[in-house]
Amino acid sequence: MDWQAIGLSLRLSACTMCVLVVFGMPLAYWLANTRWRGKFLIEAIVALPIVLPPTVLGFYVLMAIGPLSPLGRFYESLFGHRLPFTFQGLLVASVFYSLPFAVQPFTSAFATVDRRMTEASWCLGVSKLATFFRVVLPLAWPGVLTGMVLSFAHTIGEFGVVLMIGGNLPGVTRTVSISIYDEVQSLNYAAANQTSLALLIFSFAVLAVTYGLQRKFIHVWPTR
Repeated sequence: MDWQAIGLSLRLSACTMCVLVVFGMPLAYWLANTRWRGKFLIEAIVALPIVLPPTVLGFYVLMAIGPLSPLGRFYESLFGHRLPFTFQGLLVASVFYSLPFAVQPFTSAFATVDRRMTEASWCLGVSKLATFFRVVLPLAWPGVLTGMVLSFAHTIGEFGVVLMIGGNLPGVTRTVSISIYDEVQSLNYAAANQTSLALLIFSFAVLAVTYGLQRKFIHVWPTR
């Protein structure tokens, strides 16, 4: 197996998950509690990567962070190198690609928290930030953990987006999915099967954990 590619994919998945926790949870909390009538537009934007072909998303991200874009030029002026075909570029693309797999479970979890409990905390003089960490987050933790696991696992299997943004640079942008593709192209089916089987087992374990967590949200009707 290509351990270098596996290590790179694990690092990319971990970084993507952390970014989505930091920026995705505030967005999800706002979506779960806002009464703005136009929030469906934000929800549609968040869910767009689910239905959008990865190559299309990768193309537009590439245009947005490329050397001709304002963001690309700004990044190059700060760090002295371009975003495309770097790990940082992969991270940007992965955050957008895995956004709905984190934000949607976060939102569902926050929506299940009884608002009366948060209002009671506020009435006791606890700040909104402290209430979030002491009341909301512990109650919504199973759903938050589900979003973290799904975003991590989804990033592991990326192919089209990372290929568009990062290409195939060993040790830099070559992820495990691209490694499998290269092995198949080289007719090295034994190596491709070995890595694919490892990912299959990993994906099954992730789904088993995810469905186990989701059972906490299922209302069990009493038997008669």
